[in-house]
Amino acid sequence: MTDCDNMLESLDLPGDLKKLNFEQCDILAHQMRELLIKTVSANGGHLASNLGTVELTIAIHRVFDSPNDKIIWDVGHQAYNHKLLTGRYQRFNTLRQKDGLSGFCRPDESEHDAFISGHSSTSVSAALGYSYAFKLKGLNNYAVAVLGDGAATGGLFFEGLNNAGKSDTNIIVIINHNEMSISKNVGGLAKYLSELRTKQKYIKTKGAVEKILDKTPILGMPLKKTMKASKNAVKTMVLRNNTPTLFEDLGFTFVGPVNGHNVEDVEFALKAAKSIGGPVVVHVNTIKGKGYQPAEKNPGGYHGVGAFDLDTGNPDIISSDSFSAVFGETITKLASKNNRICAVTAAMKYGTGLDKFARRFPKRFFDVGIAEQHAVTFSAGLSNAGMIPVFAVYSSFLQRGYDQLIHDLAITKTHAVIGIDRAGIVGEDGETHQGIFDVSFLTSIPGVLIYSPSNYSELRKCVEKAVNCDEGLVCIRYPRGKDESTDTGEYTNTSFTYHKNEGKILIVTYGRLHNEVEKAAERLSADGIKADVLKLVQIFPVKDQVFDIISGYEKAYFFEEGILNGSIAQQISSVNFAIKIYAIENFVKHSSVFEAIDSVGLSGDKIYKTIKADCNENKA
Repeated sequence: MTDCDNMLESLDLPGDLKKLNFEQCDILAHQMRELLIKTVSANGGHLASNLGTVELTIAIHRVFDSPNDKIIWDVGHQAYNHKLLTGRYQRFNTLRQKDGLSGFCRPDESEHDAFISGHSSTSVSAALGYSYAFKLKGLNNYAVAVLGDGAATGGLFFEGLNNAGKSDTNIIVIINHNEMSISKNVGGLAKYLSELRTKQKYIKTKGAVEKILDKTPILGMPLKKTMKASKNAVKTMVLRNNTPTLFEDLGFTFVGPVNGHNVEDVEFALKAAKSIGGPVVVHVNTIKGKGYQPAEKNPGGYHGVGAFDLDTGNPDIISSDSFSAVFGETITKLASKNNRICAVTAAMKYGTGLDKFARRFPKRFFDVGIAEQHAVTFSAGLSNAGMIPVFAVYSSFLQRGYDQLIHDLAITKTHAVIGIDRAGIVGEDGETHQGIFDVSFLTSIPGVLIYSPSNYSELRKCVEKAVNCDEGLVCIRYPRGKDESTDTGEYTNTSFTYHKNEGKILIVTYGRLHNEVEKAAERLSADGIKADVLKLVQIFPVKDQVFDIISGYEKAYFFEEGILNGSIAQQISSVNFAIKIYAIENFVKHSSVFEAIDSVGLSGDKIYKTIKADCNENKA
């Protein structure tokens, strides 16, 4: 093998990693970074986090034996390198594409993906489950949780940590500390980790190893046995600190901090962690975006990107022409006239369009970190004290605050506005991120009010009404991306819009899907099938007039960009059995937004074909 070889192509991975010297590891790291930048610039994805974990991932796979040892990547944002090193190099160019590699860990994609990822803070709990199972089976395998310090703000992380620390299992928790989640990390733990990062000395591999080996006879003895024999020396001289850490107080041995961009240092620390036995936390310091200057300068902007230009380095981040931006602008405008309005986000300041609000009203802006449950209950506290909280959150992440929505807001009829971003199909991020469940779980909560605007004008009006006029729990759901509607008028009706076309059939829908329905209705009209269109804006509770309109047709079709069970269409059909429902019946895999919408039968073309086929069948 020469330095010019494509090592990812020539090596049998992950096994051959153990045969490389450290210089070859550095060459491999360079090649991996080049491929990451090339692929993500073409396909979009999570770039900065993966650039920061190249050496860490190499070291993990050199020290542990996947898939016998279980490596559990929290969220999976930082697991692209793991995919490259576990036999998926040849398919890496299909990352996040239809029928290609997922952008997250999927056990059905590879035996090396121990646990599904997509939502934050799950890895410690999952790893503890694995480690107890190993112990019960009499196995000496390791369960390794790898998470960023952003995930360490989530409540589930603390629950897992509390239980893992008192266990007598082979669980190793690697905290990759880069001081970022998506936005800058916030809160007490972020400050604590930063102090550990700056105040403690790095493990220096050469010096530490020499000290240990001076005290330990190693002739004929492998490193693992050597380190076990020198367990006390390792703890005293390399791993322990003068002041016990939070993690040690919980029952862990603490290792670090370690220079996460030095394979040799990380490898030594991980081997030390293995030798100790019992729960161990390894603190690794990395730079998010390492090796690509634009991402190092702007790690938040390069956390999750669309395709971008390699020469300019410009990422396709939140555009001013997007529902998220319009939502943020509207809240900011309303807040300039009402000092009771507060904005809350869970580490998504930029993704939810609240960055302008944060700059304009910093004292009324709250980024709680990756802590959606806390965000909901915190909003309830704000409201009970006389403020008007607006919590902007992705649909798939709101799922984590379901109990709080019921217990802390709905029961007491507390007024809070939830801006549900990324509602409906989101595309390339796949099953864990599709926003198709919010309608079903929200409509199970008594007293909730839900809007689903289809364009910017409706969104502005719904936000204004939700903040200034409505009471109780009010949710406004809107899709990822920009307004694709062809309508240019200003809308003042936040209930519904009814387009009569002298049709004998009715098509009902809401939100972004209205654009697809209009396309289908146009084509049906050209074929001599006239269809009226009813677009809901307030989708729940369903207005009495909506039932009246639907009852006036012999046949009605409801197309809904959400899960079938618990859907608005299903609730209407319980009253009017003549309506035919077309909604999503299963998890939706990663692909482009249009490909996904088409695959579940909700594109304009599929809607047209569905209705035409049904009408032709009835004629026959």
